[in-house]
Amino acid sequence: MKKIFLKPKKEESLRRFHPWIFSGAISHWDFEPEEGDAVQVLGHKGEYLAAGHYQKGSIAVRICAFEPLTSFDTPFWVGKLKSAYNYRKSLGLIQNPKTNCFRLVHGEGDGLPGLIIDIYGTAAVMQCHSIGMHRHREQIAQALAVVLGKQMEALFDKSHETLPPHYAATMHNGHLLGGGEGAIVRENGHSFWVDWTEGQKTGFFLDQRDNRELLGRYVKGKSVLNAFAYSGGFSVYALASGARQVQSVDVSSKAITWTHRNVELNQLGAERHEGIVAEVIKFFSASETQYDVLVVDPPAFAKSIAKRHNAVQAYKRLNLAAMKCLRPGGILFTFSCSQVVDKLLFYNTIVAAAIESGRKVRVMHYLEQPADHPVQLFHPESSYLKGLALYVE
Repeated sequence: MKKIFLKPKKEESLRRFHPWIFSGAISHWDFEPEEGDAVQVLGHKGEYLAAGHYQKGSIAVRICAFEPLTSFDTPFWVGKLKSAYNYRKSLGLIQNPKTNCFRLVHGEGDGLPGLIIDIYGTAAVMQCHSIGMHRHREQIAQALAVVLGKQMEALFDKSHETLPPHYAATMHNGHLLGGGEGAIVRENGHSFWVDWTEGQKTGFFLDQRDNRELLGRYVKGKSVLNAFAYSGGFSVYALASGARQVQSVDVSSKAITWTHRNVELNQLGAERHEGIVAEVIKFFSASETQYDVLVVDPPAFAKSIAKRHNAVQAYKRLNLAAMKCLRPGGILFTFSCSQVVDKLLFYNTIVAAAIESGRKVRVMHYLEQPADHPVQLFHPESSYLKGLALYVE
C-alpha cells in the first residue's frame, strides 16, 4: 500500500475511529496515489493509524481497517462480512421465515465505507459508492460465497449508478454469480416483488421496514394516502392492517405498476386500492380529498451542503401541502433521507410548515432507519433517515 501522512494534530479523529480522512488533513504521501488505491494512513511522526481507499475530493480516504494491515486480501473481506452476518443474526434476520430481505452491509456502519449489500431471499445485490470498493468486487463476491454458502444463489453488482461518473462510464451492472432480474421476497410476512435491475437503489427501500410496520397500528378503517409510493411498501402494510381505502401516488408509471403487483401478490382486495401516476405536489394542490393518514416519503432533496437550503424549502412546501390534505385528527408520517439535512433541521422545517398551516400538531413518534442499517457511534453521519409521526388537529 502507498502511504499517506497526516498533518500534526489531525490524527485525533482516527484515534476515535472516525472512518473519514478529509483532504485538508493530509500533509504528504510517499508516492502519489491514484483514485481507488489502497493506502496506509500514518501520523505526522510516521506511526501507523489505519488503512483505506483513496479518492479525490473532500473525503480523501475512507477507512476500512484500524488494525495493522498491508493488503485487502480475501481473509480480510471474509472477516468483515462474517462480522456483519453475525450482527444480522443477532437481530433475528438470518433464516427468518417472515422476513428474508435485509441489509447485510451498511457502509461505515459495518466498517466498510462505500459498500452496500442487500439480501433478497437467495440473491445479494451489491452497490459500491467508491472506486476502491468496486475494484475489490471479485474478492468481495468470493468472500460472500464463503460467508453465505448455499444461502446465496445470485449476486448482482448494481454500482453503475453510485460510482463517480468518470469511472462509472466504463462500468456496467451485471451478475457476478447466478442470474435473474428480481425476486418475490417476504417482509414481516408480506410479499413484495423486487426488481433489482430496474428498481431504485438495490430494488427496495429496506430502511423503512420498521416504519411500515408502525404505520399498521394507525390505519384500521381509515383512508390512507401513500405519497412517493414507489412499489407500494406502505400501501401493502396499510391494506393488510385493515385500511378502508388506500391511494398510492408516484410520478413513475412503472412504480405504480409494481405497487399494483404487490397488492395483488398479497391478495388484499384491489377494490380498496387506487394507484395514481402524478407529481405529488401537483396532486396535493389539485386534491379536494381529506385523508385520515398520509405518508410522505420523498427521494433525497439534497445530496450536498450547497443544495441544503433549497431542500429545506422543498420539505416545508411539501409538508404544508400534506397537512392541508389531512382531516382534523389525521396522522402524518413524514420523512427525509437527505444526509445533509440532520434531525434537528428536519424537525424545525416541519415546525415551520405546521406554523404556516395554523394547525396544532403533536409528535407521536420519532422515526429512523432500522437496526440492519447501523450507525457507528463514532460516525453519526451515517444516520441519514429521519422522520416524524404527527397527530394533526
